[in-house]
Amino acid sequence: MKLRLTSPSDLIDLGTIKDLSGIKLSGNAVEIGAMTRHAEVAASPEVKKAIPSLAAMAALIGDRQVRHMGTIGGSLANSDPAADYPAAVLALNATVTTNRRKIEADKYFKGLYETALEPGELITAVAFQIPKRGAYMKFRNPASRFALVGVYVADFGSGNVRVGITGAGASAFRQSEMEKALSSKFAPEAVASIKVKPDGLNNDLHASPEYRAHLITIMAKRAVEQALK
Repeated sequence: MKLRLTSPSDLIDLGTIKDLSGIKLSGNAVEIGAMTRHAEVAASPEVKKAIPSLAAMAALIGDRQVRHMGTIGGSLANSDPAADYPAAVLALNATVTTNRRKIEADKYFKGLYETALEPGELITAVAFQIPKRGAYMKFRNPASRFALVGVYVADFGSGNVRVGITGAGASAFRQSEMEKALSSKFAPEAVASIKVKPDGLNNDLHASPEYRAHLITIMAKRAVEQALK
């Protein structure tokens, strides 16, 4: 609305619906209610214990005001191409639950501000799979704090590694070449020499596709280093 991309006729405040907020462990996943604030995720003892990299990522979102007002459901429904949560959804193989169905991470993001959500469909919760280890690193715009490039690396063990990228393209995506390399050897040097192709990456006043491609490799290497600490 602020960007004048939409002009709805009605607005409904979901903030007082208690069932849409909260954090809980559910099997091998952390389930977060759609109206849970970023600051709550960052400070949650449950998230810090189960997926510390997710709590650390939430602490990097925007500024203090944004973290205390913005919600995980709002972020994912909006699906800004430079938002942080999309990278976590893909890397942590999350399931987006709505009032109608459950949507797998790999089927959720469709394009620029476009998701699998249908008209009238609301996100109610997001369940993140708990990895063996993981980390998120981003090169942020110093003014907006959005990611020029953000990389979330998650190692689930047994050669199962997922890498989620945000800020680089029209929507978040996985980096299969890095996933394959890290599945064989989870180490910074496994991704350090990977040359990401700039084809299809964002080109704007902040960074060229070539620069973003370079940043993906740099942020991936730093994320792996952080995950190993």
